[in-house]
Amino acid sequence: MALNYDKLMATAVNDLTLNYRDTETMLYAQSIGFGQDPLDAKELPFVYEQGSPLRTVPSMASVLVPDMFPPDLGWDFTQVLHAEQRLTLHRPLPPQADMLVNKRIVDVFDRGPRRGAMLLFEAEGRLAKDDTAVFTMGTTVIARGDGGFGGKSGSAPPPHRAPRRDADLSCDLPTRVDQALLFRLNGDRNPLHADPATARQAGFEVPILHGLCTYGIACRAILRTICDYDDTLIREFDARFSAPVMPGDTIRTDMWQDGPVVSFRCVAVERDVMVLRNGKCTLAV
Repeated sequence: MALNYDKLMATAVNDLTLNYRDTETMLYAQSIGFGQDPLDAKELPFVYEQGSPLRTVPSMASVLVPDMFPPDLGWDFTQVLHAEQRLTLHRPLPPQADMLVNKRIVDVFDRGPRRGAMLLFEAEGRLAKDDTAVFTMGTTVIARGDGGFGGKSGSAPPPHRAPRRDADLSCDLPTRVDQALLFRLNGDRNPLHADPATARQAGFEVPILHGLCTYGIACRAILRTICDYDDTLIREFDARFSAPVMPGDTIRTDMWQDGPVVSFRCVAVERDVMVLRNGKCTLAV
């Protein structure tokens, strides 16, 4: 079935109810590696709600919106590739909240039968109690099996480019072999991240880590290395996915800081594979 541009553009949902509590906040933090050392006084406030105010990892917004790109859009969902993730925080993400979310498809581009279709999604989250804007999130998806549907050509916003110099800072963070099983509890139950048979059918030796887990680990690296764990400093967090991470990989985040802009990329150290690129984190001035 070919994609229908007009039908896709009419799939907007407004005032979707979204509720999360401190349990989800702590689970997300643990699922990207916080708390592996339970005596780390700077990471403990992200995974323990007593003793000091619970802190929220800014990238958690990326897992809050259910069905950000749902499977029933008339595409071949088995060929869908999550290509980019963008996040703007209008205020720090609370550790628990009742929210209303508007989500929509911003645009759809036909890249041709061999290159697939590109879909741009957007979601906006607001506090239910007073309609205060909290975040705006953008997601770029490549539907590899749905190009040539007769739509218009076009492209996503141009990617951010890192400076042409050696990285200013680097942070190595290990992943656990069971990390995908933990991260999937944030909502993405795709069997590619849990079922060995499904992973083999897709061409992988083992179930792979979620791209949004890598995205969160990069956020943790910047919080740790540049922000001294002050989660209120991060205002924007954008990145492009370039290769899957295998659970157990060590992820090295290279960072370049130019004023409030931190450029970053992630490499799976043991395999020397770049897994995330064109990263841009904007800090509060």
